[in-house]
Amino acid sequence: MKFAVIVFPGSNCDRDMYHAVKDSLGEEAELVWYENADLSGFDAILLPGGFSYGDYLRSGAIAATSTIVNQIKQKASEGTPVLGVCNGFQVLLESGLLPGAMLRNKKLKFMCRQEELVVENNQTQFTTSYGEKEAIILPIAHGEGNYYCDEGVLADLEANRQIVFRYADNPNGSVGDIAGIINKQGNVLGMMPHPERATEAVLGSADGLKLFESVVNHWREAYVAGV
Repeated sequence: MKFAVIVFPGSNCDRDMYHAVKDSLGEEAELVWYENADLSGFDAILLPGGFSYGDYLRSGAIAATSTIVNQIKQKASEGTPVLGVCNGFQVLLESGLLPGAMLRNKKLKFMCRQEELVVENNQTQFTTSYGEKEAIILPIAHGEGNYYCDEGVLADLEANRQIVFRYADNPNGSVGDIAGIINKQGNVLGMMPHPERATEAVLGSADGLKLFESVVNHWREAYVAGV
C-alpha cells in the first residue's frame, strides 16, 4: 500500500508520519510537496501536523485553498482513505471535507502531553484493530484543538456514529469531548491527537500503530475482493 504524506510550508510532523508508515508499519510512503503534485498513484493520503503557512488567518485556512486540496477532495470522493492529524485535521475542516471548526484551547495555552482517549467507533476502516470502547494513549500538541460545532451538527455526528475518538479527560474544551471525527462516507478521518507519534513502545505508547494497521487491513481486504 502506498501512502502520500502531504507537505505544506510549515508542516513539521511530516517526517514523523513518514517514519510511522515506512518503518513502524512497513508500507510504502512518499513525502509529497504540495505544489504540482500528482496523487493518482497513491492508495491513501496523510495530512500531517505542524503550522502550515504559519497558521496565518486561521489554522489550516491557507493550506485549504491550495490546488492539491482539490485533488484530495477528488480522491476522497472516490473512496481513498484520507487521514488528517492536528494541523491536518484543521485543513480538513477548513476545506469542508469535515464539519465543524477549531477554536483556541479553553485555557488559551499550547498543550503538549500524553492523553487517554476512548475508541468510540471501532467499525471504521481506521479503527477495526481496536476494541470497542478501548482506552488508548496518544500524545497531543496543539494550541487550537478545541473542536466546535453547533447542536445540529453534533446530533448528526452522534446519530451517524461519526465520532471516532473522545477524550477521557477533555483537555481543550472540545464539544462532546471530541478528539476525532469521520465523514459520512467513512473514509476521511480528522483527529487532534498524534497516532504517528505513538507507533513504538519506546515513544511512550504504541497505540497509534493500530490505526495505520486498520487502514492497511481494510485496503488489502478491498483489493483482494476486487472492490
